[in-house]
Amino acid sequence: MLLSLLLAAVQALTPSPQATPAAPIATRAASTPATTGRWPTREADYMLHDFAFRSGERLRALRLHYTTLGTPHRNAAGEIDNAVMVLHGTGGTGKQFLQPQFADRLYGPGQPLDIRRYWIILPDNIGHGGSSKPSDGMRMAFPKYDYDDMVAAQHRLLTQGLGIKRMRLIMGTSMGCMHAFVWGETYPTFARALMPLGCEVVPIAGLNRMWRQLAIDAITSDPAWMAGKYTAEPAQGIRGAASLLFVAGGAPLWIQANYPTRDSAVTYARERVAASIKGIDANDLIYQLDASRNYDPWPRLEAITAPTVWINSADDFINPRGFTYPAEGVKRMKDATFRLIAETPETRGHGTHTWAKFWEGDLAALLKRTE
Repeated sequence: MLLSLLLAAVQALTPSPQATPAAPIATRAASTPATTGRWPTREADYMLHDFAFRSGERLRALRLHYTTLGTPHRNAAGEIDNAVMVLHGTGGTGKQFLQPQFADRLYGPGQPLDIRRYWIILPDNIGHGGSSKPSDGMRMAFPKYDYDDMVAAQHRLLTQGLGIKRMRLIMGTSMGCMHAFVWGETYPTFARALMPLGCEVVPIAGLNRMWRQLAIDAITSDPAWMAGKYTAEPAQGIRGAASLLFVAGGAPLWIQANYPTRDSAVTYARERVAASIKGIDANDLIYQLDASRNYDPWPRLEAITAPTVWINSADDFINPRGFTYPAEGVKRMKDATFRLIAETPETRGHGTHTWAKFWEGDLAALLKRTE
């Protein structure tokens, strides 16, 4: 991909039909077979009834959309033992993990997540993709979800919706990386292994919170936003937010190598921001960026007992190489290692987490040692 996964995920968003999340709907829709590129997939919706958010708000029905590859396998006790969940980043959907740089290196015969061996589950998290979100009709009256709510919803999908008692692996990128740490603390024995990619284990503060807040402010300060009751998207606010997403996800060496002149750099930036705007809903993006507001696994890292391989990249603007949190954090977990991918003209900044060629060996080793 030309940008980090964060921006690419936002580009992948599509406007959803206007419907109230609380409308009556079957608990689980029939699974729909589909083919995305070379990978056979199935899609379905799972309804979480009377879902309580940490804010105290409730939804009578919360929809979680998900995509799967492969087939569940049951052990001698009849329990599913090959389920792998991959969690997307801010603004993304589960389908982003069908992109060639991820799927074509992981899902094929003999590859680390060979779909003949593993059942891959790719949820659209609350506020994203085909799952319930503000743009469905509630706008800014939609419950103010956070990462704990998102993980709680994932847990209900896996346990109540899909009948899974224990996951073979939970991995995630960016926001999904942070979800993996929340999983490790909240449900310590639920996954046999964790693989977080592209995040930190401390609150979203400092520059990370600043650019997120500035993106939110760009939208809310646009008079066309109208406190979320707009009839047309607030174009200037969204452009400002999209520009910040572009910069935050940039890969300096890769961009310099591919766009070394002033004119080529300007053209590329303008084209990518313009393309991203087409898929953004302002209220959805506000919620997506703000959901990280109370993320903080740092006080309870000792609760993470599952074998964990945590990987960041040195050219990640959002999670810079100079932080000491990874080295300090892994010492407090029972079985955790951290690797920082060196910056090269081939790495993709924050989006390196979705280019499997940089870490597929780490994943294979983790799966082998946790058999």
